[in-house]
Amino acid sequence: MMYKTGTTFMAVLICILGFAGCVRYDVAEPLNRFSNPEAGIAEGNEITVETGSTWFAEGKYKNFVLTGQALTEENAEAALLCHSDGKSGYEVAFRNGPIDGTRKSGSLTSVRNLYRSLAEDGKWFDFEITVRGHNISVAINDTAVVCYTEPEHPYRTEKYAGRLLSQGSIVLQGISGKVTFRNLHMTRLKKDVVNKADTMPRIDEQNDAVIRFQQQDFPVIDYHVHLKGGLTKEMAQAMSMNYGINYGVAPNAGEGGVGRMLADDKEVYEYYNEVKDMPFLRGVQGEGRKWTATFSQQALGVFDYLFTDGMTIIDHKGRLSRIYRPEEVHYDGVTNEQYMDHLVDQTVKILTNEPADIYANPTFLPEELNAEYAKYWTDERVYRILDVLVKYDIALEINTRYKIPSFDIIRKAKERGIKFTFGTNNVDADFGKLEYCLQAVEECGLTANDIWFPTMSVRGSREVVLYNKW
Repeated sequence: MMYKTGTTFMAVLICILGFAGCVRYDVAEPLNRFSNPEAGIAEGNEITVETGSTWFAEGKYKNFVLTGQALTEENAEAALLCHSDGKSGYEVAFRNGPIDGTRKSGSLTSVRNLYRSLAEDGKWFDFEITVRGHNISVAINDTAVVCYTEPEHPYRTEKYAGRLLSQGSIVLQGISGKVTFRNLHMTRLKKDVVNKADTMPRIDEQNDAVIRFQQQDFPVIDYHVHLKGGLTKEMAQAMSMNYGINYGVAPNAGEGGVGRMLADDKEVYEYYNEVKDMPFLRGVQGEGRKWTATFSQQALGVFDYLFTDGMTIIDHKGRLSRIYRPEEVHYDGVTNEQYMDHLVDQTVKILTNEPADIYANPTFLPEELNAEYAKYWTDERVYRILDVLVKYDIALEINTRYKIPSFDIIRKAKERGIKFTFGTNNVDADFGKLEYCLQAVEECGLTANDIWFPTMSVRGSREVVLYNKW
């Protein structure tokens, strides 16, 4: 009898310690018992975390699927940590609200930061967090927002040295306001499980600039991505999760551009419905010079932001000229300097009359003039452009494709308090990782406070007009 009792005791002890013989794999079980050193035990289907509170779930976990629902109050934020002792491990953010530069729900904090939320304050939303070996994936409302594979040599600053996979508890932390979790279920997975959707190569973080910016909590957003040249929504989603870059996907609205063009309000709404549930920022590019009279403010207002450029102008003889096409650039009757002055005049007119949030492809010059970029972009011309950006609160894009504007112009813009965005303006699916933009940040001393976000938009107060006639 004593032997049986001892045996029973040992069996129970082994189960408590989580040995394989008593662990149930691939079975969803409620995660409904949490403890707090000060508040005691919380049991049940629902738990609310408030500012400064920390709750530990019973059990230790390695590979798993954790599902549940969350509800955030306005301006509330919480974190769910896995493989944690309360300080270490990976942290998934729960915060919603407008695109204002704060990390949003689903962010793998400081490793894969997200700046647009697929959920809303005051509404229950679903989430799923999965760990399979070295891979962590996060889904919000059934949409994958993170698929991160920890490399052999991850890059971590001292502050985030504990952001590593191992094993440990599930921890809920309240950061601000109240966030409620319910219907939490944990499914343990076997040690050899893999994420079959993780098909992209691992990032070499020791030589990757993006992860360094993520670790500094510096927002890395490419506002200027087009679905063209073979780039699909699905490919862009996979690239975004792998690279750690938030994408703003934007079609052209108007006429004369390349790739998908939106021709009227009906097409605007159709496109919006296609992408509204995708994990992207939603933008639109005004193309040509007639677009301002083609679309309603209401229709354009569904997008997070709107941008345009000065690459299509009315030239000195009244012709529509796309200056990125050499065959449409004519100097007949004017000197290069006179042509440049007219180009600046047109750019000022565009930025004054078109309700854009962002001046894209800024300071682009036709091929012949671009060979002497610094000569033609004199201080006087530069300040004429910067003055109009200041007047109408328009952000200045730092463009990777064309490597513009120059660092000198970026510094001048920073001195005037102008905000910046990053943009690629891709022609295909192989468009890099914002190398020029991230270099500009370091060379020009930009900080997170210099970056523009859609909450800063004032375009709704600017009238849409047709001002060019030809």
